[in-house]
Amino acid sequence: MSESTSDRQVIADSLGVGIGVGLYGVSFGALATTGGLSVWQACALSLLAFTGASQFAFLGVVAAGGSPATGALTAVLLGVRNTFYGITLAPVLRLKGWRRLATAHVVIDESTAMAVVRDDPRQARLGFYWTGLTIFLIWNVMTLVGAVAGESIGDPRAIGLDAAVAAAFLGLLWPRLDSPSSRLLALLAAAVALGLVPFTPPGAPIIIGGLVAVLVGLRFVPSADGDRDD
Repeated sequence: MSESTSDRQVIADSLGVGIGVGLYGVSFGALATTGGLSVWQACALSLLAFTGASQFAFLGVVAAGGSPATGALTAVLLGVRNTFYGITLAPVLRLKGWRRLATAHVVIDESTAMAVVRDDPRQARLGFYWTGLTIFLIWNVMTLVGAVAGESIGDPRAIGLDAAVAAAFLGLLWPRLDSPSSRLLALLAAAVALGLVPFTPPGAPIIIGGLVAVLVGLRFVPSADGDRDD
């Protein structure tokens, strides 16, 4: 296979991932406005936050009656993983100054995945940018489409959309649970969060459950993985 054909394949793969994921932004837009946000607030979240799981987590907290500050803290907690993606990608992207800041905005699960699977650093950058920018563009356009449509739906409980935020969040989260340790941590976090629901304000159970999972993961998962590799 020639180098140019290989590059075309990287771009084609990236576009396939980007289009598929980006179209899902219509769900966020619709759920955001049916959950109480305005069209411009939904679009601002996609434009400025731009990480699906964190956006749905924020929306879930606010829709449940939690404060925007609690929702934002929950979203930040989930978004911390992108920092580690950035550390992994830094030697490949080799960016400085404003270019590094601008590129950080599209460091997400999918763009990172499309970069780290490439042995050639140039093609890794190709996969990263085509995937990240395609998702960013389509996700934001579809958020607007979904938000405008969602405004005309009315009460989300009338058609069962009140449970759709949790379902959408789970749909984004599930593919990330690709190991026994990650699934056990997710179950632990869920158990802690559910146990705290009767005693804490909306949003707090998610934050506390996530923190517990992070602490347990940092303490036990590395040693468990190391034993498995021996």
